[in-house]
Amino acid sequence: MENILIIQTAFPGDAILTLPMIEKLKEKYPESFIDVLCIPSTSEIFSASPFIHNVIVLDKKKSHKSLYKLLKFSSELKKHGYKRIYSPHRSLRTAILVMQTGVRETYGFSNSSFPHVYKYLIDYRQNEHEVKRNLDLIGFNSNPDEWRILPKLTVSSQSQEKVRKFIAANELSGNILAVAPGTIWETKKYPERYFREIINSFVDKSFKVLIVGGKADEELGLRLASDQKNVIVTCGLFSIIETIEILKKVKILISNDSAPAHMGVCADIPVLTIYCSTIPHFGFYPYNKKSSYISFEDLKCKPCGIHGFKQCPVNTFDCGYNLSPKFVISKIEEMLNDQTE
Repeated sequence: MENILIIQTAFPGDAILTLPMIEKLKEKYPESFIDVLCIPSTSEIFSASPFIHNVIVLDKKKSHKSLYKLLKFSSELKKHGYKRIYSPHRSLRTAILVMQTGVRETYGFSNSSFPHVYKYLIDYRQNEHEVKRNLDLIGFNSNPDEWRILPKLTVSSQSQEKVRKFIAANELSGNILAVAPGTIWETKKYPERYFREIINSFVDKSFKVLIVGGKADEELGLRLASDQKNVIVTCGLFSIIETIEILKKVKILISNDSAPAHMGVCADIPVLTIYCSTIPHFGFYPYNKKSSYISFEDLKCKPCGIHGFKQCPVNTFDCGYNLSPKFVISKIEEMLNDQTE
């Protein structure tokens, strides 16, 4: 029996893509206790995993922002007596934490900041999916499709009841399409008027449309839902785990290259990810077999960055504007037809 620490202080989408690795690590060391160090916005994800013993929150934007607070935090980590540390996260802050714990069995990626901190460096394979890269970190050797492990999450009875009441009140059955129009990166965001055209097209086809996202996406969602009685805005009303439960009721989710796409994979529903400034080959595409992605690739400026920017670096945003909503609608219809065959 040993204590193991996973450090993943990235965004919710990255957190979700860490869950298959944690599941396989628990299989590898069934008697171990696996703790996860994460940020406040992802703690509910890790707390819902049946393979995690304890969730430790690092608030790197507030209470643990300074170097002094970070070092004090790392001294508290020592008290857990970790035998191994696996760090999918590759930042300098993470490397400092790993170094300060004094743990000897440490695993990190070859492109991590301060790589010499880690005893074992694992090659970060750029062309692989992030789930597969994370599995590489724990030495999980898979056949071609064995890495496609769907994240497993446990939903509390209280959340289940909240979702059940919402589904019943809004008569969510039959043809339901979900749209996740938000993201913190503007150059990842498919144009609002294009999303509106897609929504209107499927409302005209007798679909109900759910607009999902966080509280920050509420204004965008309300604009997209204006004058449409069959469009329901859920932004900010549900937790990540609850939203995943709701998504299980929809026929397809349309999302930017952002966390909701990975939430759709958790729900094991068809997901169509729209890539604007980023590309699928970064390794964050929806990987369940029902899903797909769409991207306008014929641009010299694309990709402009792995995350995106607040505004287009060349002031054209051709990666978004050149991806016609008619093309996206055609892809959605194709995926819906595949479900009926």
